[in-house]
Amino acid sequence: MPSFDIVSQVNSMEIENAVNQANKELANRFDFKGSAAQIKLEKTEIQLSAEDQFKIQALAEIVMGKLAKRSISLKSVERGEPDVSPLGHARQVIKIKQGLDQTVAKQVTGFIRDRKFKVTTQIQGEEIRVNSKSRDELQAVIQAVRAGEFPAALQFVNFRE
Repeated sequence: MPSFDIVSQVNSMEIENAVNQANKELANRFDFKGSAAQIKLEKTEIQLSAEDQFKIQALAEIVMGKLAKRSISLKSVERGEPDVSPLGHARQVIKIKQGLDQTVAKQVTGFIRDRKFKVTTQIQGEEIRVNSKSRDELQAVIQAVRAGEFPAALQFVNFRE
């Protein structure tokens, strides 16, 4: 029975490349010369630190621009609020979301069910398995889900006969 999985994953190498490009730009920017601004990657989050809130905002814009250029969906990125200490030093955390939340998974399965496709959907942890007897039906589901608007970036993997 043909099937495929709907997932929400971000390529970690692309994130690493985007952070490296942002660090290169940080080293070359005139407005950051002599400042203690930093961009660090820690597994699934990017940590920013700078002397004041204006520089944190500039750092966040640099990182978000580099992520977008590396074709990482900004739906997979969650910006935290900047923390400003009484001395003026600021920090911010940008989290990278991996996997589908239960609420988004239920929203996607409800979307597929409302369109009355002849498929069955199962939520399996952080992915959705879609089964059908017809390949054409599965391809129609993929087109419909791509056209729909969801709060997470969705990919389609493991298409099996």
